[in-house]
Amino acid sequence: MLLADAGDVTKKLFIKTYGCQMNVYDSDRMAQSLAPHGYEPVTGPDDADLVILNTCHIREKAAEKVFSELGRLRRLRDARRDRTGCETVLAVAGCVAQAEGELLVERAPFVDIVVGPQAYHRLPEMLARRARSTGAVVDTDFPLESKFDHLPQHRPAAGVSAFLTIQEGCDKFCTFCVVPYTRGAEQSRPVEDILREARGLVVGGAREITLLGQNVNAYHGVSPEGRTLGLAPLLRALAEIPGLARLRYTTSHPHDIDAALIAAHGDLPQLMPFLHLPVQSGSDRMLEAMNRRYMADDYRRIVHALRRVRPDMALSSDFIVGFPGETDADFAATLDLVDEIGFAQAYSFKYSARPGTPASTLRGHVPEAVRSSRLHELQRRLDNQAAAFNADCTGRTLQVLLERAGRHPGQLVGRTPYLQAVHVAAPGLQPGDLLPVKIIECHAHSLAGVVSRPASLEKELPA
Repeated sequence: MLLADAGDVTKKLFIKTYGCQMNVYDSDRMAQSLAPHGYEPVTGPDDADLVILNTCHIREKAAEKVFSELGRLRRLRDARRDRTGCETVLAVAGCVAQAEGELLVERAPFVDIVVGPQAYHRLPEMLARRARSTGAVVDTDFPLESKFDHLPQHRPAAGVSAFLTIQEGCDKFCTFCVVPYTRGAEQSRPVEDILREARGLVVGGAREITLLGQNVNAYHGVSPEGRTLGLAPLLRALAEIPGLARLRYTTSHPHDIDAALIAAHGDLPQLMPFLHLPVQSGSDRMLEAMNRRYMADDYRRIVHALRRVRPDMALSSDFIVGFPGETDADFAATLDLVDEIGFAQAYSFKYSARPGTPASTLRGHVPEAVRSSRLHELQRRLDNQAAAFNADCTGRTLQVLLERAGRHPGQLVGRTPYLQAVHVAAPGLQPGDLLPVKIIECHAHSLAGVVSRPASLEKELPA
């Protein structure tokens, strides 16, 4: 026995999650792995016996934000010790832990545990080791065994919408990205493990599942028959699960969008017509410098093919401006692509170097004022497109999956197929109902609508 059994003692666990949806999923699985050892989640760190920061290394100054938070947690830990005599274990998990490793402990020697994203299934063992020693316990190895083989098979009730990780790591090595170095090589979970977890989520109340992966459409899992299957056949198998009304997947790489996946978008009503497909730039020269493995026209062809099989397909994307060597002409090519494609949602960023990535050594630094000006212009166009997309929904009737209670009595909040939040006056309805809603108002960050037909008529209909 590594730690006390749940029946012996109950300890409080607080996990703060940064970054992507995969980190949200990982935090959930860490909590599950610790539950048999007596840890119960709490909503704040003040009286927690174990605090875990599940970190992200994608954004600028990610590590600095973690160190700042650790300083605050150290003060909370000391105050708790003085007040109650109880100790708090501080752990750093995720991509900053992977990237910093022992350096994190050198800079913050009061940290007890540092665990990378591929090793969090060993948290109970690490806690036991920490209890027997005075120094920090660090595990940032990329183990040969899959962490998923060592995690609990059954997940708790997930709510109406749930995340499910099917793939981790990335082999693309975009020159600006740290993911291959923090998450490792691409690994895919076996098909049957995913189907089993998905069925459990549906039993727990999920009507929508979002498949997660750093490069999710590079999925190549092994079937029970020993065949290697891609994302398209996996989606088709998931669509057969009774009660599962909606499927999504993120994040995709254009290089791995194949004909089978495009066809699945036309064939599966459960597969939502909203896809996050990062393009990063509209300039072939910049795409080559980024090592994105496609050109701008390749991206255009993919989008056109998706819209041929699913005319209502809406897109979200990521953009980087001011990449080393980007000229006015390169930036103009990005604006041209934005104007041509049209995005319902997008995220845009100024380039910032990540230590250890090939792009950090490139020449042709773009001045800060130029990067800021370009970002402002790009965001202006993207914001206008998003606002226009939301406004065009006014007067339309869209399938809405109700997820949670709203701020007002009798109000529920749901999501359209395009992930827009919709506030609905829906007395007598409940989360999990899927029904047509007529959109009557468009606000800055949400929509408002009225129910078109009773939910009882729509219970089993996909969106």
